[in-house]
Amino acid sequence: MTDSDRPPMPSQHAKQRPSEGASRPLSLLGAGLAGGLLALLGGCAQWGYYSQSLSGHLALVRAAKPVTQVLAEPDLDPTLRQQLVLSQTLRDYAITELRLPDNSSYRRYADLHRGAAVWNVVATPPLSLQLKTWCYPIMGCAGYRGYFKRDDALAQAAELKAQGLEPYVYGVPAYSSLGWSNWIGGDPLLNTFIQYPEGQLARMIFHELAHQVAYADDDTTFNESFATAVEQLGVARWMQARPDALKADETSRQRQDQVQALLRAGRDRLRELFQSAASDDEKRAGKAEVFARMRQDYEALKRDQWNGDNRFDRWFLSLNTPALAIQGSYTDLVPEFLRLFDRQGRDWDRFYADVKRLARLPKDERRAQLAAGG
Repeated sequence: MTDSDRPPMPSQHAKQRPSEGASRPLSLLGAGLAGGLLALLGGCAQWGYYSQSLSGHLALVRAAKPVTQVLAEPDLDPTLRQQLVLSQTLRDYAITELRLPDNSSYRRYADLHRGAAVWNVVATPPLSLQLKTWCYPIMGCAGYRGYFKRDDALAQAAELKAQGLEPYVYGVPAYSSLGWSNWIGGDPLLNTFIQYPEGQLARMIFHELAHQVAYADDDTTFNESFATAVEQLGVARWMQARPDALKADETSRQRQDQVQALLRAGRDRLRELFQSAASDDEKRAGKAEVFARMRQDYEALKRDQWNGDNRFDRWFLSLNTPALAIQGSYTDLVPEFLRLFDRQGRDWDRFYADVKRLARLPKDERRAQLAAGG
């Protein structure tokens, strides 16, 4: 999913502000591979979880109608009509210009009448940035577990807390089925993200489609960073011919990048602290200081550079160790993928072929080759 959590896309959630607290990870996103669908193909998972995953996904697919059918409705909201038309232009662009899959995904639309597609649960030990992982046959392992009902996600978080872990629950506006759903209509457009501004809607669609291109079954950071790289490259290209949309997108992107830098620095300080020889009590005190500093730095950004823009307030109020850890999976390897794209002559087909090759390698070898240039 988009899974890991990046900070919520402010321009998106400032408009939607769903009561259930859905939050789009930063830079795009989305959301990633939904933990809920992982269990759909993971028969060894507990039956209760398997059942909610299967029924939740099928209900989502059944709720979707072809975009052409929705557009034919005479009383359709004009804003929704405009966004659906834009989505189909973006979908065509993804095929013709970005060489992303040409299939039924994002050709249908569903109003779920809720603020998130799924709710993800992530967790770490209190003094670690190492995410707990859940593993499933076929789909492999992921650092999050998804639920189609928020109460179920909160119950899972409570169980993890009782086990001594630090949990975090966040709403995800979209997820990728990795192409498994194309035979029943594909991954649909959803009310949870269809109203996003043009640049953010493009990021969402490009990101989720990238998950259908390549997937490593044991490496969330590889998968999410690859999809983030595709969304960044794709949106930059899309925006070249749309100066008005580019101008509107630049402020949002700049502020997201500033927050990403702030969070990256916080992760680095925590990583150094957790790996130090300090006592656990000292680490807990140091951890509190790191989070207090991140919030202070954020307040300074709002005050000194953003004219009081509070779009990330909700994210920083709930920020904790697992939220910070999962956020990093969307960005940590992006520079390597961007360099790989350049080394492949900025040719999409060659780039995708190399990423697929890397995804088939053992994790350590995959990371080493990616760092070395593919």
